[in-house]
Amino acid sequence: MASKKKKAAKGAAGAVAAGKAATSNPYVQRLANDDELRDNLRTAFESARNAYDRMSNGKGPAKALLDDKKTQRELKEAASSLKEAADTLRGSKTKKKRRRGGLFTLLLVGGVAALVLNEGLRKKVLDMLFGAEEEFEYTSTTTPSSSGAGTTVNA
Repeated sequence: MASKKKKAAKGAAGAVAAGKAATSNPYVQRLANDDELRDNLRTAFESARNAYDRMSNGKGPAKALLDDKKTQRELKEAASSLKEAADTLRGSKTKKKRRRGGLFTLLLVGGVAALVLNEGLRKKVLDMLFGAEEEFEYTSTTTPSSSGAGTTVNA
């Protein structure tokens, strides 16, 4: 019976130590005091839960991820909320940088697709890069022989 009391006392001491460690942890302090951080975590959780519910509706997760725009939007919102929460926890107060790489990539992919699909555009671009093609006709320098090898004689 004494061993159970000792185990309970050790467990209580461990809980007290964990509580003291948690209160001295700067991340826990920031979580307790920062309303924006809690809102970001709540939004991330709710968005992820909504996306999970949409993916488990019986259609299959692959179809939901690829075809369902609402699921994609929920996952994107969850990811951005988690990123903002992580940035807040780290204490980085950097402004969001506008990335133009996405627009450039979209234009590049669209241009390549147009070149692949449109033969006239492809010819124009190749003519601009390498110059116009020279057209020529092939004429044989040999003449067919008129010997009797291939002719038939009527008799």
